[in-house]
Amino acid sequence: MERDGPPANDCCSICHGNFNIPCQANCSHWFCGFFLSFPSSFVALVVHLLFIGCAPISCFPINMAVNCYARFVGFGQCILRLWDYGSALQPCRCPLCRGPINLLIPTEASLQQRTNPEVANIISRLESYNRLYGERSSSLIQRLRDLPFLLRRLMRDMLDPQRSLPLVIKARVYLAVLLSAIYLLSPVDIIPEGILGIIGLLDDAIILLICFLHVAAIYRSVLVYRHGGS
Repeated sequence: MERDGPPANDCCSICHGNFNIPCQANCSHWFCGFFLSFPSSFVALVVHLLFIGCAPISCFPINMAVNCYARFVGFGQCILRLWDYGSALQPCRCPLCRGPINLLIPTEASLQQRTNPEVANIISRLESYNRLYGERSSSLIQRLRDLPFLLRRLMRDMLDPQRSLPLVIKARVYLAVLLSAIYLLSPVDIIPEGILGIIGLLDDAIILLICFLHVAAIYRSVLVYRHGGS
């Protein structure tokens, strides 16, 4: 079962420090939840170079400056401060893959620390972020890029007895999978394999892809509801 948290021995790709209130983006990369230590002018410079520029973080020499400065003043708390210094109308872009971040999901351990006022404020801001960008319509390419993240988390929630999905959501997921399986196993095809050979598998692949996209969209709505302050 997938671990609820960043990989062991990993570090935040922004501050290169240990994770502080770790959260996972829809591209599957992990970041600190909030960034507090850098002076405003330094953060603004880094954000301009890394996120308005066209290359990922590893391509910039400023990455070494970020790392050294982070080690000097202390680690932690990153992704929301980058949002603060970015566009107010656009989501952050991942510094590793350059994809737009439209979901930020904190770990269960982070959620259990909400009695701490600082953590509660961070979680509240993550919820605001998810409300703003979580359900924005995205291109087919972006939906395909988000599939691994959403399907992995869905499988973990379905298999973990300590997690619960609404019965209606489970029913919709099972129904979509069942209908897709019936079509794939049915001898009746829109594009028959007996006539067109391997090309006849195209309709099966399209049906399977539609099923995955539909299930992922259902689960995305659950994540936005759960982590959007609803």
